[in-house]
Amino acid sequence: MAKSRSIYVCNECGAESRQYFGKCAVCGSWNSLVEQVVEAQTTRPGHRSSSSKQSARQPRSAKTFRQIADHPQTRVGSGYGELDRVLGGGIVPGSLVLVGGDPGIGKSTLLLQTANQLAAHSSVLYVCAEESAQQVKLRSQRLGIARAAEMAEQENHGDTLDNLYLLPETDLETILSELESLRPRVAVIDSIQALFYNQLTSAPGSVSQVRECTSALMRLAKRESITLFIVGHVTKEGAIAGPKVLEHLVDTVLYFEGDRFASHRLLRSVKNRFGATHELGVFEMVSQGLAEVPNPSALFMGNRDEQVPGISTIVACEGSRPLVVELQSLVSPTSYSSPRRSATGIEYNRLLQILAVLEKRVGIPLSKLDAYVASSGGLNVGEPAADLGIALAVAASFRDRIVDPELVLIGEVGLGGQVRPVSQIELRLKEATKLGFKRALVPKGQKLPGLPMEITEVGRVVDAIATALAFQFDTDE
Repeated sequence: MAKSRSIYVCNECGAESRQYFGKCAVCGSWNSLVEQVVEAQTTRPGHRSSSSKQSARQPRSAKTFRQIADHPQTRVGSGYGELDRVLGGGIVPGSLVLVGGDPGIGKSTLLLQTANQLAAHSSVLYVCAEESAQQVKLRSQRLGIARAAEMAEQENHGDTLDNLYLLPETDLETILSELESLRPRVAVIDSIQALFYNQLTSAPGSVSQVRECTSALMRLAKRESITLFIVGHVTKEGAIAGPKVLEHLVDTVLYFEGDRFASHRLLRSVKNRFGATHELGVFEMVSQGLAEVPNPSALFMGNRDEQVPGISTIVACEGSRPLVVELQSLVSPTSYSSPRRSATGIEYNRLLQILAVLEKRVGIPLSKLDAYVASSGGLNVGEPAADLGIALAVAASFRDRIVDPELVLIGEVGLGGQVRPVSQIELRLKEATKLGFKRALVPKGQKLPGLPMEITEVGRVVDAIATALAFQFDTDE
C-alpha cells in the first residue's frame, strides 16, 4: 500500500515545498503555503511497467501536417460584435475562454447576456457555482432577459427559445456528468475558484483544486467540442488568481476592466490562440446590463469646442482598433524641494522619460515644476505612439498655449529628442479623418496615405512643438 505524504503548495505561484515556510521561496508571498496530502508513487522513476513496455511496441501515432485532414471550423457569433472582435471574429467551437476582472465589474452580467443570445440557436449550460438558481433568475429579470425570451416565444407562436439551463453546483464530478448528458454547445463556469474535486484534500480555490478542475473541464470540452467560458477571480494586484498554469491551459484570456466611477467597461484580450492579442472591446453599463458602444472614440474625446491649455489629441491602437484619445496636462510651480509627478492612464516611467527629454532637448525647466498628465475616459494608453501627444500637452501647459483642437499627434519620442516612426500609421490617420480632424503631426520618413487632411512630418520633438504651438523654444541644438 502506498504511503501518503504531505507537501506545501503556494496559493500564489503554485510552487511546492516539502516543509512549511512562512514566506514562499519562489514568489516571496507571505503565509501562502497550504498543506496537501498526496499519495506516494509506487513505480520508481525511470522504471517501465509492463503496460508501458507493451505500448512501446505499438506503431507510432504521430502524423505529419500532410496526413492530418482539414476540418474547417465556422466561428459562432456571440450576439455582441465587441465580444466577437476580441475573440478574433467569433467563438471557436471547443475552445476555452478565461474571463477575469475585479469584483462587480460585470463579468457575470456579460456572460449571462451572451448565454441568452446563444440560447436562441443552441443549448447553453450556465453553472452558477457562487449563486443559487433563484438569484441568477432574479438577475436575469433585472437585465430584461426573461422578459425578452417570453416576447420571443410569443412571436414564434409558442415554440420555445429558452435553451438556457442553470446548474447551481460546485462539485466537479456532478458538473462533468451534466455536461456529458446535456452536451450543450456552450457552457459557462462561474467561477472556477468555487469548484472542488472531492478526491483532493485541499480547499476550493487552492492551487491544486483550480488546476485539477480546469484540466478536467478542458479534456471534456476538447473531446465533446463544447465551448467553455470560465470566470476567474483576480488578486489585489489585478492578476488572475491561482496558478499561472490556469492561463496556459485555456485558449483565450480576457480581462474585463474599467473605472468604477465611469459607466464604460473595456474587454481586453491578452492571449488568443485563434486571433490577434491585445484587441479591445468597449461596453457601457446601463440599466439593462451591458450595451455595446458603437463609437468608442467618443468616450475618450473631450469637448473640442472648449479650448483649454495643456490638451492634445492622439490616436492609440489597441490591437487592430484605433482610438482617438484626449490627453490632459497641468504644469505648475511647486512649493516643495522635490516636484511631484502624477500619471493617470499613462505609464509613469514613460512620463518621467518624456519630461527628461523636454528639459534636456527642448529647454523647459521641469525639474522645478509639478507635472500631472491624464488620459480622458480612464483608458490606459501604454504604447509609445502617445509620446508626442504627451510632450505637446506638457509644453502647451507650460507656455499656457492652446493646441489646435483639429490636430492629432502621432509619434514616439526618443531619448535624443527625435520623433520615431510608429506602426499602423495609415489606420490611425483614417480614424482621425473620419472623426473630422484636419491636421496631423507624424514622424518623418513614413509612407503616408492620400487623405483629405494636412499632414506635417517632423523629425525632432522641438520642431513638433514649434509647429503645433507656433513659437520657437530656446535650445542649444
